[in-house]
Amino acid sequence: MSDVHTPAQLVRIEAEALLALAQRLDGSMAAAFERAVDRVLECGQARGRVVVTGMGKSGIVAQKVAATLSSTGSPALFLHPAEAVHGDLGMITAGDVVIALSASGETEEILRLLATLQRMGNGLISFVCDVKSTLASASDVALDCSVPAEACGLGLAPTASTTAMLALGDALAIAVSLRKGFRAEDFAALHPGGKLGKRLATVRQLMHSGDAIPRVEIDTPMTDVIYTMSRKKLGMTTVECDGKLAGIISDGDLRRLLESDGPEGLRKTAGDVMNPSPKTISAGELAVRGLHTMEQKKITSLVVVDANRRIEGVLHLHDLWGTELI
Repeated sequence: MSDVHTPAQLVRIEAEALLALAQRLDGSMAAAFERAVDRVLECGQARGRVVVTGMGKSGIVAQKVAATLSSTGSPALFLHPAEAVHGDLGMITAGDVVIALSASGETEEILRLLATLQRMGNGLISFVCDVKSTLASASDVALDCSVPAEACGLGLAPTASTTAMLALGDALAIAVSLRKGFRAEDFAALHPGGKLGKRLATVRQLMHSGDAIPRVEIDTPMTDVIYTMSRKKLGMTTVECDGKLAGIISDGDLRRLLESDGPEGLRKTAGDVMNPSPKTISAGELAVRGLHTMEQKKITSLVVVDANRRIEGVLHLHDLWGTELI
């Protein structure tokens, strides 16, 4: 009769499996893990892909590992090992590295791929619970996913072992991305949709550009400046000189001008009234950084400029509210 575990005990069994994995990564498996990272990096430098394969529950984990690798800058795909021997092996090219997941290391469908992989010269990394298995022995790098016990009371259903595989796949993907210098901006480029995409939107995606940019020349009369600001509806205008940003004029600047000079202030030019040191941002920055700058400085817009201070757009606070950047 199988042991009966409470839900809390089941979770603790899986947690203990992760702690055991972490200890191996800090100790006996550290060198092997670094070799696996090196193989994935070498594959990427050669413009190869990471092909992740596994059967059953391990196959489901393999799909997640492939997705995590892809989303962190390492092109990856999932290959079903049973379909591979019926034509899908064409998905693998000579420069690819294969990651094979098999708790026993004896999964027949995966073992049938070994001869072809060796003939093509593909690197092979395995996630196994038995480092003396056939798959581990055939691998360039075998990573130990063994667990003290499965959470399943019968010890049959893959539970703690697949949890360990999943965590190991995450660790490998993130370690590779860190070694590659993968940045938040790179992550944003690969996640343009949904809430995550909004949080990682770039200034270029949200800024007002082209004809929507309020622009006046430095010698523009203030009466024309007010007209431009009213027409563009951003509560400000950029001021240009020789095609570059010279300053900005905001609604607050207009209010202060009229309070101090009255109607006579309208005889001035944009250059007389502008703030010559406006806050700026580059188009490639994350929009959330622009939001933080505006909140800290208590302003409502940032001028988007290139390296030569040429105006590319205007990022306005109202365009960031409601885009789930916080």
